Amino acid sequence: MGDLTNSDYYAKNQGNDVSSNHEGGFGVSVMELRDLMELRGSEAVVKIQEDYGDMDGLCQRLKTSPTEGLTGDDLDKRKEVFGENLIPPKKPKTFLQLVWEALQDVTLIILEVAALISLGLSFYQPPGGDSGESCGTAAAGAEDEGEAEAGWIEGAAILLSVVCVVLVTAFNDWSKEKQFRGLQSRIEQEQKFQVVRGAQVIQLPVADIVVGDIAQIKYGRKLTLKLTCFSLPSRGGPQKNKFHFGPEKTREGPNPILTTKQDGAAAMEMQPLKSAEGGETEEKEKKKANVSKKEKSVLQGKLTKLAVQIGKAGLVMSAITVIILVLYFAVDNFVLQKRPWLTECTPIYVQYFVKFFIIGVTVLVVAVPEGLPLAVTISLAYSVKKMMKDNNLVRHLDACETMGNATAICSDKTGTLTTNRMTAVACYVGDVHYKEIPDPGALTAKSLDILVNAISLNSAYTTKILPATKEGGLPMQVGNKTECGLLGLVLDLKRDYQPIRNQIPEEKLYKVYTFNSARKSMSTVIKLSDGSFRMYSKGASEIVLKKCTKILNQEGEPRVFRPRDKDEMMKKVIEPMACDGLRTICVAYRDFPANPEPLWDDENDILNELTAVCVVGIEDPVRPEVPDAIIRCQRAGITVRMVTGDNINTARAIAIKCGIIHPGEDFLCIDGKEFNRRIRNEKGEVEQERMDKVWPKLRVLARSSPTDKHTLVKGIIDSCLTDQRQVVAVTGDGTNDGPALKKADVGFAMGIAGTDVAKEASDIILTDDNFSSIVKAVMWGRNVYDSISKFLQFQLTVNVVAVIVAFTGACITQDSPLKAVQMLWVNLIMDTFASLALATEPPTEALLMRKPYGRNKPLISSTMTKNILGHGIYQLVIIFSLLFVGEQIFDIDSGRHAPLHSPPSEHYTIIFNTFVLMQLFNEINARKIHGERNVFDGIFRNPIFCSIVFGTFAIQIVIVQFGGKPFSCTPLDLEKWGWCTFLGLGELVWGQVIATIPNTKLRFLRGAGQLTKKNEMPGDEDMNEDNEEIDHAERELRRGQVLWFRGLNRIQTQIRVVNAFRSSLYEGLEKPDSRPSIHNFMTHPEFRIEDSTPHIPLIDDTDLEEDPSLRKTLQPQAGSQPQSPNKNNNAVDSGINLTIDTTSKSAASSSPASPLHSLETSL
Repeated sequence: MGDLTNSDYYAKNQGNDVSSNHEGGFGVSVMELRDLMELRGSEAVVKIQEDYGDMDGLCQRLKTSPTEGLTGDDLDKRKEVFGENLIPPKKPKTFLQLVWEALQDVTLIILEVAALISLGLSFYQPPGGDSGESCGTAAAGAEDEGEAEAGWIEGAAILLSVVCVVLVTAFNDWSKEKQFRGLQSRIEQEQKFQVVRGAQVIQLPVADIVVGDIAQIKYGRKLTLKLTCFSLPSRGGPQKNKFHFGPEKTREGPNPILTTKQDGAAAMEMQPLKSAEGGETEEKEKKKANVSKKEKSVLQGKLTKLAVQIGKAGLVMSAITVIILVLYFAVDNFVLQKRPWLTECTPIYVQYFVKFFIIGVTVLVVAVPEGLPLAVTISLAYSVKKMMKDNNLVRHLDACETMGNATAICSDKTGTLTTNRMTAVACYVGDVHYKEIPDPGALTAKSLDILVNAISLNSAYTTKILPATKEGGLPMQVGNKTECGLLGLVLDLKRDYQPIRNQIPEEKLYKVYTFNSARKSMSTVIKLSDGSFRMYSKGASEIVLKKCTKILNQEGEPRVFRPRDKDEMMKKVIEPMACDGLRTICVAYRDFPANPEPLWDDENDILNELTAVCVVGIEDPVRPEVPDAIIRCQRAGITVRMVTGDNINTARAIAIKCGIIHPGEDFLCIDGKEFNRRIRNEKGEVEQERMDKVWPKLRVLARSSPTDKHTLVKGIIDSCLTDQRQVVAVTGDGTNDGPALKKADVGFAMGIAGTDVAKEASDIILTDDNFSSIVKAVMWGRNVYDSISKFLQFQLTVNVVAVIVAFTGACITQDSPLKAVQMLWVNLIMDTFASLALATEPPTEALLMRKPYGRNKPLISSTMTKNILGHGIYQLVIIFSLLFVGEQIFDIDSGRHAPLHSPPSEHYTIIFNTFVLMQLFNEINARKIHGERNVFDGIFRNPIFCSIVFGTFAIQIVIVQFGGKPFSCTPLDLEKWGWCTFLGLGELVWGQVIATIPNTKLRFLRGAGQLTKKNEMPGDEDMNEDNEEIDHAERELRRGQVLWFRGLNRIQTQIRVVNAFRSSLYEGLEKPDSRPSIHNFMTHPEFRIEDSTPHIPLIDDTDLEEDPSLRKTLQPQAGSQPQSPNKNNNAVDSGINLTIDTTSKSAASSSPASPLHSLETSL
């Protein structure tokens, strides 16, 4: 049960001899238990028998009782002697380690090196007094002695700002790690386990389990132990659980387990029983699925691609900047002024080159968006924290953002859409259908006794109905909710289940067949006083009734139950109940003789020839908030599908109540059997093509197994039917839901009803098991995406402007108007502060008013591109005006062509100040990315944003007024500050001007934002406006009508082409490769497209010219059809095969009744 390596505990206790532990009052030592745990299977059984006699002997030595557990008096002593059940957490990285990691950034390293060289060279004084003259341009700045000495400041300032950037990055990483640890510890604290103490079953945090505890284990539970387990003996049938070391057989179902000490840590996952739909292959598949990691989240993929592209562009720009500066300097000095290269001048020249290099690197630093990952992290961390309050416990950070792109949600019914509070409201007993629970006097004593015994004994003993905690409240339902509904029926019939259970305690049950998704029933065998056996069964009514051959009549006597009676009962009892949204459960029993004892392993034989006792209709009301949540999902472009194990009629009734389906709509409600028939071929393999005909219209999948759920999720994800790949979210609570939860893009596990295996496989845990919490997750996910887009819009504007200013300024004036340290400050505003400000915007309901963006939509929309270019143009015009005519406007000295180490000029300070203030006001513009006019909307709901904007403004004042030489700034007077602020405020006005320009006027922007994909259907936005999922083929048919009208003057040609086509049709057509075409799913009632023929693009050439991606999709397959002389009519060129008879593979178009014929004649 885990690796048996030496732990710290044993290192400490190695010296303890056995007796020291025996003195602790226990008859067994840590070392003995450890040795015992090194044995496996039968060896362990032999060892227990040799050393302790049997499991009871071991329990006595550990001072525990197999049935009553520990008394709880000596828990601290046990922890002292045997150690605690705690696995020490992995040590977090120290702050220094994180600083070291942040220093590994390549651009920062380049800057550090350049700054050090600059620092070193600034202290170098060329020998000889007159060398300054002979070195020409290079020495012009060294006139002032004091200024020459201040040359070191720039290098030092760059190093200081690098230190700042590194510390900020390290601090962000540290806080992210801390947050993540907090999240992990919360998940661990919530993990509780059932143990028996003082004959009571209680729930404990896993860390409180001690050696000697009797733990109750069901499959699907995860028990993390530094202790170890033995299953305890129990009566009856063969052991099916995979984790026992006990010497005797134990029954299926909840297993009492003795915990002992074990070295190291063992994470025990209780595997599901091998069910009919499982088997070896599925286990192998599961292993494969667990190994392969989920693909990158949508946003991560897009951001990585974008960052690489921007980085490349920045690298090219910075390289060109350096080359131009160096060439200009060399040409000016050595070619035009014909100066020789003097040895003593070399350090001064090198100093110039280093300055050029630093300018180049700062261009690169500003261009590379290292703030992107930071913005994503901050946004996700903020969202995850807030989502906790909305009952979403996020286990994987990226799930939060993926949820914003979800296009489909496959939800369970019980507990998620319904309240999971089951109440029996109708029943059929003794040939009478009671619409409400009958009076006990209406039933015969015999029927009543059998019914009460069947329900009380054939249910988990952990399932109970406890008195209400508040006065006037409803009784508390503990355990399986369906069983609670049945126990409620017993109480309604004025009987009590507890005395019956006390009479036959759990350990006296002879054999239990637990409920699983294959059986859809549960059965319990008891031994009667005369030695014979009675088996009670309960389960899905249509499944249990099929196995019944008798039924109790009004007198409580069994009578023959014929197939005809079964059909009548289905129609008159079960279907009406199901149509009212009731879950129908059938209770039955069977008697077996004492001799010969039946073969309990032969399930098919045992679970047969039953006698039906009654059918109960259990109501599980829809949660009041669910219908509204589903409407919001549908409005947001998300299709909700219900996947349930319930009867199809019950499922349909609940789906209508929830609003998943609306009468009169075109949708599919099918059960698991029909679903498999439709999607599998003759060999039983799932075919994607068949799946694509089912899932778009599927809304309810009833009587489904976990395998069906997994198949459906996989089929939707793998489908190429839509131009965007579907992003699927799935809810699950059972152990068998694990594979589906893992396969889905986002898996939601139930926090209350979910098993540990389901939680482990999920991405988000719903702490209240409520569907409306999923809608909150969608909202937060979209908010993350929008926050990142806001940040991108802001950052790219700064990037574009800063890079162009530095580049052109350097090329024209041989010096960047924005100095290295100033660039780093801009970078800090841009990266860290802006990501904090824009990534913490709270979500609004408006986020649910639009369709999902989809995986292929570019990260930068056309509106964003318009904003980036618009604001970029404004800022460049202002800065270049200030750069080239600023000195005349403000009547100050020009800062252009300033020599090396010259004092900061007022001219360049104004440029720097105006640039920063424009960014500050543009940050407010960046709050809106969909072209909204009111950029201040809800600004005070985000205190972080306000404080960052004001804080940055305050720091900017300090930098300009007191920054001096390090920041290359000189103090400005109030008038100049007024002008700088006025130009900054102009950003807000300009933003309104940009908002008035419609995107349609800017056709060229369409391609501008498409940084992240090769091709996209231009008509995508228009298509998304349709609320219903209109099939692509239908859309093309509408366009097709236009085609037929245009074709009126070409009827003759058409008929000729059709005739030519008919003659060639019977020649062997090769089956074209199946490609993802928009016509794969053609559901028009009249037309059906056969797989073996080329697809029909019902679309005109003119449309193809407008839509290049469609042209690609619709190109006729080479070699499949002769070209027609008619070049204009694309529909007929591509070859048509319209068939009415779905079985026929030949062309029906030749017959007079064919649609083509009627079209010809009508035209």
